[in-house]
Amino acid sequence: MLTRTEIQNIFTRSQAFIFDSHIIYTSGKHGKAYVNKDALYPHTELTSLLCEQIALHFQKSQIDAVLAPALGGIILSQWTAHHLTRLNQKEIFGVYAEKSTETDSFVIKRGYDEIIKNKRVLVVEDILTTGISVKKVIETARQIPCEIVGVAALCNRGGVSALTIGNVPELFSLLQVNLETWEPSECPMCRAQIPINTSVGKGKKTS
Repeated sequence: MLTRTEIQNIFTRSQAFIFDSHIIYTSGKHGKAYVNKDALYPHTELTSLLCEQIALHFQKSQIDAVLAPALGGIILSQWTAHHLTRLNQKEIFGVYAEKSTETDSFVIKRGYDEIIKNKRVLVVEDILTTGISVKKVIETARQIPCEIVGVAALCNRGGVSALTIGNVPELFSLLQVNLETWEPSECPMCRAQIPINTSVGKGKKTS
């Protein structure tokens, strides 16, 4: 297993960490830092290496399939399942859930629901901020039904717990980062008239 410092270096090398900026998060709150998983994904070797760390952690958990929320999670699902397959000498499926066009939830279709039915499933996610998306995926999967063995994330930046995402048996994250946030009315960068970063987060919509 890689050390925490080695994992941090992977995020830094791929420029997935942004510091000393003016960020608008999905929640609408403002902050100085951002974890940009989109900067990591083009680096296939680094992404594979991080997913291997997840696979090593869950190697003995008798997992049958890896499930992730679309879109970014699909990459993690595939790589993690690939490494679990190699480690256990048994095919582990990589599948994903999609956002429903009718409700504020997720659906598991394309035959993936049958693949994970009555199976032991690991859910993977890139960045945990509130954990809402993962919780919805877990709720959908459990209705199929299947057994959620645990949840793994590249980075837990919202202090999310196993309880808050559906009382799962285990929540494992490669990194845990505490990022200070402010409401727009209390944002020190706004007061200092520091320009909003329009390349990431909700700031893209202001450009």
